[in-house]
Order: sequence, then structure tokens, then C-alpha cells
Amino acid sequence: MTDVTLREVARASGCSVATVSRVLAGTRPVGAETARRVRQAAEELGYRPNQVARALRSRSTGTVGLVLPQITNPFFPSLVREVEHALHAEGRAVLLADCDDDPEIEAARISDLLDRQVDALLVIAADAKRSRDAVEKAAAHVPLVLLDRGCGPGVADWVATDNATGMALVLDHLVATGRRRICFVGAAGTGSAAVERLAAYEAEAGALLPRGPGQVELGDFSLEWGRTAVDRILPSRPDAVVCANDLLAVGVLQRLRQLGVDVPGDVAVTGFDDIPMVDLADPALTTVRQPVRALAAEAVHLLGHRPAGRNDGPRRSVRLAPELVVRASSAPRAPSAPRVSSAEDTGSTRTPEVEQ
Repeated sequence: MTDVTLREVARASGCSVATVSRVLAGTRPVGAETARRVRQAAEELGYRPNQVARALRSRSTGTVGLVLPQITNPFFPSLVREVEHALHAEGRAVLLADCDDDPEIEAARISDLLDRQVDALLVIAADAKRSRDAVEKAAAHVPLVLLDRGCGPGVADWVATDNATGMALVLDHLVATGRRRICFVGAAGTGSAAVERLAAYEAEAGALLPRGPGQVELGDFSLEWGRTAVDRILPSRPDAVVCANDLLAVGVLQRLRQLGVDVPGDVAVTGFDDIPMVDLADPALTTVRQPVRALAAEAVHLLGHRPAGRNDGPRRSVRLAPELVVRASSAPRAPSAPRVSSAEDTGSTRTPEVEQ
């Protein structure tokens, strides 16, 4: 079967080749009825535009490169899905690259995408420090927006969730439900999400709890580290475990269940992201929901505001508000549950009351 040509679409629609070209390329306004006839004829004939030829004419490939740290983290497929939808609505496609949390591989993937003549880049930076050079160089050639994870101020436009607000929501909730011995399980390294969530936990716990932040255990964003961290923190007798993402939280829940620890009666558990996996958690996981669709939409919007090759002008940093989703894993203790006395309960320092 031979490819359908513009001339055949023009003949079927009763329009000129130039008019058909304008309708299908969207380059100039055309009457609504004329546009309808052209699109109907193109659909009935099975016309498909030659994207390579179009790219040569317009010097635009209609593609955006997206580099992410690790596709196995369930949060990122959800984000990629929304980015793809947002770009598709603008007639653009996504080229996806996974760097396996390695800044050197990330730099190579960015270079590969530039070699493929992508029109713009979205980068979820693997490391706040070591990703900086490659991102900064790429931003000098194409519009580039950092998404979710950044790599320092002034490098590129950046769209992310307000991690500090998310952690404040978690700790306010836990304190309001009577928790005072709160520990933190997170990721080591200098990824911006890991750093920001740890810093926010320490600052907020320092303000809300008489003894300040509890035990902190740092590894990576994985189920395995969540399970391992439980064995490290249980000797300190926490009544709540704040996890820096949902994978960690699910791992924590699994290990606590294995050890026969009652959640939330003995220990409350919270996560961050609200990935689809939390629907399988037992009990259902309290977590911070990232505004994934809004993150994607804002990132795509920013791509259109910095012309290619223009590295001057102020960088924009957009923070979007998260939402606390309260589920069974952090429910208040039943009235009949015994209360454990502690210095926090009887000391002269009073923990602020937090409204639910």
C-alpha cells in the first residue's frame, strides 16, 4: 500500500494543496468548514504526515527529551505519563531516557538527545551537585526545565513540589494524633528531593517536638532499605516513622507486620508521593500526594517561555502545593490503648497544639 499524498487529500476535500498543507500543519488560520473537510478527507484516506520532511522544513523535530533517574521508581512512570499527555496535546512527542541514578550516564543521555535534535529537554536531575554541569551546558542550547528534582539555583527553570510544606503536613498530623517519638527513614546522597525532605523533617520536628528530631536512618529510595531501617530504629521505641517516599514506607510496613508490630496502634507510618502501589499497602498508607498532573503541565508550559539558544534572563522556580492524604496507617490510637509515659508527656516544655 502506497503512502497517501497531500495532493490526494486535496482532491478528496475539494481544496488546494496549499490549503491542505496549512490545515494539517496548523501554520495559518483556515475557515472551520474547510478545516473540517480537509481533516475528514485525511482521516478517511489514512494520510500520515512525513515528520522527517516537516522537521527539515521547519527545523523543528516536534520532540522533547525527558531524562529521569530510574524508571523502576513507581513515582516516575506516573509523572512521565502526565508529561506525555501534556506534550501530546501540543502536538509534540517524548523521547525517554533512563540514567539509572548515575550522573555520568545522565550526561551521556542528555548528549544523545541533543544529537537527535530534540527541540527541548525535561530533566529529573539524578544528583543536585553532580548533574549541574551537564544540565547547564544543555540549557545553553535548547529550552530546558528541571522537573521534580533540581541541581541548584540559576541552572535552569525548575518545577517541583513544595517538599517542606509536605513534610510539615505530615508532622502536624502526627503530633495532632499524639505521636511524640518520631523517627525518619530517607535516602542518603545529594538528590534534591532527599535533601529537602530530610531538612524539612529536621526543621519541623525541631519546632514541634520537645526533644527535637528522633532517630534518622538514610539509605536509598527502595523497599529493601525501608525493611532494613526498621531493625535499626525499633530499639529507640518510636511511635511514628516518617518516610521520605512511599517505597520506603511500604518496606517499613512490610517489616513491621513481619515482626508483629501493630500499625498504627504501636507505630504510625507515613510516606511521600502517593504512588499507585500504596493501594496495596496493609494498612492503607497515609502519604503526601504530589500534584503530578500540575507538575507536568507547568513544566511543559515553561518550556515554551525560553527560546532555544537563550541562556540569559532570570531562572524561574515554581513550587506546587502538595496534599496530605490521611489513611489507616496513621490513625489515632484507640481510646483503650495504653499510653506510654515519657519525658515529653510530663516535662515542662509544652508541645504546640495542631489543628487537624
